[in-house]
Amino acid sequence: MEFFNKFIKKISDDKPKDDAPSKGSTPPYYGTITPDPNFSASRDAAALQRAIEAKGVDESAITEILARRTNAQRQQIKAAYENDTGKTSRSEDQDIDDGLAKSDAKALYEAGEKKIGTVYSVFIDILTSRSEAQLCKIFKQYDKLGTQGFPKALEHEMKGDVEDCLMTLVKAAWNKPAYFAERLHLAMKGAWANCNTLTRILVSRSEVDLKKILQEYKRMYGKTLQEDINVETKGDYVKILLALCGDH
Repeated sequence: MEFFNKFIKKISDDKPKDDAPSKGSTPPYYGTITPDPNFSASRDAAALQRAIEAKGVDESAITEILARRTNAQRQQIKAAYENDTGKTSRSEDQDIDDGLAKSDAKALYEAGEKKIGTVYSVFIDILTSRSEAQLCKIFKQYDKLGTQGFPKALEHEMKGDVEDCLMTLVKAAWNKPAYFAERLHLAMKGAWANCNTLTRILVSRSEVDLKKILQEYKRMYGKTLQEDINVETKGDYVKILLALCGDH
């Protein structure tokens, strides 16, 4: 209690400082992340590659690097990583390569379900670099090799944040409207609706595929999204969300 009282007195007695920079001086910086003075993009890129290829993925090493670098430095790391490995940018090509899909499916099977342990780097490389259309073809080819569908295999092989990230890519590629329907449903579970998530999804998809998302929502949960919005949200916010859903 004595320490708390001293702390309160200290911050109360401190006089405010003039934050306006003088002419010709550098404006004050209020961010929490500052540039690493010993930064090396190639060194960080190599460390990230080792962390990804480590058994089980070294998540703490990845976090330590990416969370302590400025955005400008992260962009340099990304460029260095892609230059050194020839990989982590997703293809936007909608043309499907059947041969590549077969070899990728085989690589995923051999890196996970077929062996003891999991080669995480193979899963990360394929799932983060192939287009959504190509991934769907890979999943179909995987069904011919594995004893279970690819999503179940991924769930069995992966754990933690890595599994969550890769599973998101799988769900979005396999059925994007269903993926967003699930996100909307989860945003309304619990004591309070996650208004930010609801708004972000409805606004971003309202001119893309929201009709399909609404259809998937009803198919998956047995009631309409609008019904859940009416129950889980209140006031004018309800009107805004319903309007985004096309209700007038």
